[in-house]
Amino acid sequence: MKLLDALVEQRINEAASRGTFNDLPGAGKPLEFDDDLLVPEEVRVANRILKNAGFVLPAVEQLRALRGLQDELDRVTDPAARCRIQVKMLALDMALESLRGGGCVPHEYRRHIAKRLSERHSRGEPEPNQP
Repeated sequence: MKLLDALVEQRINEAASRGTFNDLPGAGKPLEFDDDLLVPEEVRVANRILKNAGFVLPAVEQLRALRGLQDELDRVTDPAARCRIQVKMLALDMALESLRGGGCVPHEYRRHIAKRLSERHSRGEPEPNQP
């Protein structure tokens, strides 16, 4: 397979040196990747309309927020601040799980976990050991 890869690279470099790629549509612009090939066409059309209107799916927003909280958690060393971030992360994770269809943990139990974490934080207890 490495021989084939080398041959492909050689032909691409030759074409580039001849200027074959100079006048391609979208040259110099970032590529747009659509990962929705497995989504039915009518849903893709609706998603594209919403995207063009500036709408972002709630799951995407929540994933971005969760990633931001994880980055924040990696930087924070104060136990109380870490606990607050973990409570926010749990709430976002539960919201994402409900968007996915409920998950395997009952809603009442997830609410109980969030309440216990919040109580621990308010009492100033240290966070539980992480795996």
